[in-house]
Amino acid sequence: MRIALTGTPGTGKTTIARLLPYRIIDINALVKAGLNFGVDPERGCLEADMDGLEKRLLEIDSDEICILEGHFSHHFADRAIVLRLAPSALRQRLEARGYLPQKVNENLEAEALDVILVESVEMCRHVDEIDTTRKTVEEVAALVCKIINGELDLPPGQVDWLADFFA
Repeated sequence: MRIALTGTPGTGKTTIARLLPYRIIDINALVKAGLNFGVDPERGCLEADMDGLEKRLLEIDSDEICILEGHFSHHFADRAIVLRLAPSALRQRLEARGYLPQKVNENLEAEALDVILVESVEMCRHVDEIDTTRKTVEEVAALVCKIINGELDLPPGQVDWLADFFA
């Protein structure tokens, strides 16, 4: 079974995935390893070969729980766990990574507008949403495990960053 651990860049996917007791597939690593069409000149990042990724992922045993980690992993799974982070905290993380202002703003806008959450709801049969703000990585990893084990359901719609702007 493939489960996407997805969210806007900077929400904690990679850090959380390292703590999970499941097989982890790093989607970005597959893209960097050759499943791409080269660098997108406008955005300065690799353009993923989505068909190639799908083909590669189909080779993985579907009976085993397998976590697909990456900001577009929800394109390849029936279930998704979307990590969310308050835009103010997200800005700090992305700036600390050295993202250019345009890239920071693009990701903040995507987080504020629920872009990955909406895509996940449209593409996956089941979606859970975790607000990682003010939670330790251990707390978030424990929530992810509870979701996967069927002990917890955190349906989409719990997080609303726009309310912070208009409060």
